[in-house]
Amino acid sequence: MVHGTRRDVLKVSGALLGGIALGTTVTAAASTDRYIVQTKGRGLPKSVEMVHEMPGTDIAVVSGTEGALQSSRGVREFAPDVELELSEPSVNVEMPSFDTADYEGQPGDFLQWDKAALNVSEAHETTEGEGTRVAVIDSGVLETHPDLAGPLNLDLSRNFTDDGGDHNPVGGDDHGTHVAGIVAADNGGGIGVNGTAPQTDLVDCRVFSGPSASFADILAAVVYSANIGVDVANLSLGAYPIPRQANGEFYGKVLNSAMTYANKEGTLLVIAAGNDSADLQHDKNFISLPNEGAQALSVSATGPLGYGWDADGDGEVTDLAASPESPAFYTNYGTNAVTLAAPGGDADSDAIGTGVPWFNDLVFNTVFTYEDTDGDGEPDTQVPGYGWKAGTSMAAPNVAGAAALVKSANPNYNASQVESALKRAADVPEDYDKAFYGSGYLNILDAL
Repeated sequence: MVHGTRRDVLKVSGALLGGIALGTTVTAAASTDRYIVQTKGRGLPKSVEMVHEMPGTDIAVVSGTEGALQSSRGVREFAPDVELELSEPSVNVEMPSFDTADYEGQPGDFLQWDKAALNVSEAHETTEGEGTRVAVIDSGVLETHPDLAGPLNLDLSRNFTDDGGDHNPVGGDDHGTHVAGIVAADNGGGIGVNGTAPQTDLVDCRVFSGPSASFADILAAVVYSANIGVDVANLSLGAYPIPRQANGEFYGKVLNSAMTYANKEGTLLVIAAGNDSADLQHDKNFISLPNEGAQALSVSATGPLGYGWDADGDGEVTDLAASPESPAFYTNYGTNAVTLAAPGGDADSDAIGTGVPWFNDLVFNTVFTYEDTDGDGEPDTQVPGYGWKAGTSMAAPNVAGAAALVKSANPNYNASQVESALKRAADVPEDYDKAFYGSGYLNILDAL
């Protein structure tokens, strides 16, 4: 067997903390004086400090006391801010380092199976995403990466956290840089890797400071994206399981409000379905956010087994034990909870550590290493490079890039029309369970 069942349902147990399940990727608020507020359209009390205004919505984020909000006539409802942690498949921590000396020519020529499976080079004969704008709401995009420096709009990129930095990633967190490359890497002058929409205008919205992101900062980034004319916003983040009751009901309500506003303004929200192997269709009292929010295009992950190595043990490295359209072992699923499936990478857990290039089945794109360049024993420099990651985090930007291509080819389409084009073009692969695909597997050429 290559790995465990693809239908393992995440079992939830334990106590609740503020309406949030313990043991999940949601934790208690880092600060007890930061609140998400749904207003009545009136002014907020002078004793609270505005953290994020969200023009066009009735949502705000403030710092202050619970008592001040309870006594305010301008407040409809409020709840403490909470934090989300990046959730990635365990295979990502097993990744070897990439040495460009091991490969001749452009890495993307043969390592980017995801772009080949999606016929991206053929799609580029129609458009490369010109005239569109895509936001990556994530851990930051390294502006010095040669494959991203061209697409990245530095004037519009923002840091939504309170850590005092700019939009660039903090420390060694290259998650957002990898996601951004899948969307828009422009091949770094012929020596790098390819994104699906390399001519899009890429906006970096950093919401992570280290491993955690504030739910309030994510809401603010969604609304900001809509207000600056973003066509597609990618959110390779999420939290599961959140109880539908208690505070979970409020978080779902304000999320739906922000997402509905974004859709109305023309911003398609492409969101990772999550990596819990969970059946989101039948989890009853729990919800996955933000991918189960209103107007979300939720993306599950697929991937090959044996790309460039002999996964099935027949002595051949030119065939695959599983196709690029096969559901990844970690992906969340659910017929009505997932909109589309796209390449996110898979892995054979039995092959890890055996010397075979099992990591070829993950998604290859832009990353960086955090290195000690001054010799003091402490990492201090982010050095651009290339590497592999897997997850619905990698599947979502493949869809976001495709959405940018559809919008580029059809500039009068609104967000719902772009999504509709992607859904109509998709099909569930033969002999696979629809629960993993929603409308089907991403088909860029037919969508165009």
